[in-house]
Amino acid sequence: MTPFAIVLLIAALLLIAALAGYALHLWRRVWRREQQLAEMQAQQHAALAADLRVLASSLLEEQVPLIEGAIRIKVLLDNFDSALGQDPRCQVFQVLFDETSQVPTHDAWKALDRSERRHHEARFSALELQHKAEARRSARWLLDEALPKNHQAA
Repeated sequence: MTPFAIVLLIAALLLIAALAGYALHLWRRVWRREQQLAEMQAQQHAALAADLRVLASSLLEEQVPLIEGAIRIKVLLDNFDSALGQDPRCQVFQVLFDETSQVPTHDAWKALDRSERRHHEARFSALELQHKAEARRSARWLLDEALPKNHQAA
């Protein structure tokens, strides 16, 4: 083998080693990023579970209006676990959400005249009477069986 061929071989081996090192560096960055993303998703999932626990408890203790609590629970369930949101034991939240989806909110609610607001409030009362027991059962089921238990540090 000629000295030139040996130099070329060594240069090629060094280039391969450098490229392999760079590939390893990039792979480690991707792996670290995937781990960070998984940790962030786990934290978000835990935060959603905690929020759902608070809302379900608030609904049971009547600290939040039934309709508002059901809508908020439905939205959080969709973000927490869509399969759980589709569970028959949680369908009352979807029903109440659907039944009130056309009601204006925020500034649009304030802009309604008094008779329209009363009409919607009467509808809310009827929905609450019709679905209160089921919503309470569903909230209790979420707290007792479906959601992970609270593990807060003391």
